[in-house]
Amino acid sequence: MPNQPVSGNDLARFAGAGTFMRLPSASSAEGLDVGFVGIPMDHGASWRSGTRFGPQQLRNESAMIRPYGIQTGAAPFDALQCADLGDVAINTFNLRDSIRIITEYYDDLLKYPVIPMTLGGDHTITLPILRSIAKKHGPVGLVHVDAHADVSDEMFGERETHGTVFRRAYEEGLLDPKRVWQIGLRGTGYTAEDFDEPRDWGFNHVLAQELWHKSTAPLAAEIKQKMGEGPMYISYDIDSLDPSIAPGTGTPEIGGLTTPQALELIRGLRGLNIVGADLVEVSPPYDPLGNTALTGANIMYEMLSVLPGVPYR
Repeated sequence: MPNQPVSGNDLARFAGAGTFMRLPSASSAEGLDVGFVGIPMDHGASWRSGTRFGPQQLRNESAMIRPYGIQTGAAPFDALQCADLGDVAINTFNLRDSIRIITEYYDDLLKYPVIPMTLGGDHTITLPILRSIAKKHGPVGLVHVDAHADVSDEMFGERETHGTVFRRAYEEGLLDPKRVWQIGLRGTGYTAEDFDEPRDWGFNHVLAQELWHKSTAPLAAEIKQKMGEGPMYISYDIDSLDPSIAPGTGTPEIGGLTTPQALELIRGLRGLNIVGADLVEVSPPYDPLGNTALTGANIMYEMLSVLPGVPYR
């Protein structure tokens, strides 16, 4: 029988181990189908700090989530062996060293046939994860949900930050550019041509305003059809949501997605060859009621529910 989250009928949800969904903790990925990993880091962020507390708060709020997806029929814990692998021991004082540490951690993790699901942390963490993912799977497709494209060349002279992730990933051949979708982009830019270059690379852009007052189910169906059977990764920045819904983030932008749109989008990706996922940029100091982390934890559960091998009742 695969690991099960501790039931709220056996132990109060405000008690127990602080693991994601109160799953068992594990020190190794051996025997796991899915490993939840925290990366408590915010020194790659350019505006508001605090995402170093994201993994802890996501775990705390995940205690409210029950194992079965009543709306969808998803039953991830009936088939997938899941556990919480704890946090990567990053270097609090050195971003470049932290990136090295994360890459080496995921290189070791991916020696096993496990799907990593990562709790961030600022968006810088996705670059070292993709470096490891690409070593195992080759260039991957990407569904990147975010208010920002994160394709700057440099930030204050640094080439590896939360705003440069997907330019570096493209340059390093970690992505299959025609299978990259960046969804929810909005706000102001530095130049009128901010998005032109990644479009030339082959990236598909869906601006937030194109989705206002619309279902995202048709978009998910289009992505699914065009993504094909190749490996793909999901990177979900919580700032893709409108700040009225998710205020606890480092770089909020008005006019964002709603939670029903987020759920429709993720649920529509079921059946794709998902080899990893992350949820980034939850900043608890700006989330006094915990709603942003609660939303993020539920989005993590939805991504878990569309992984290969999840049965639906």
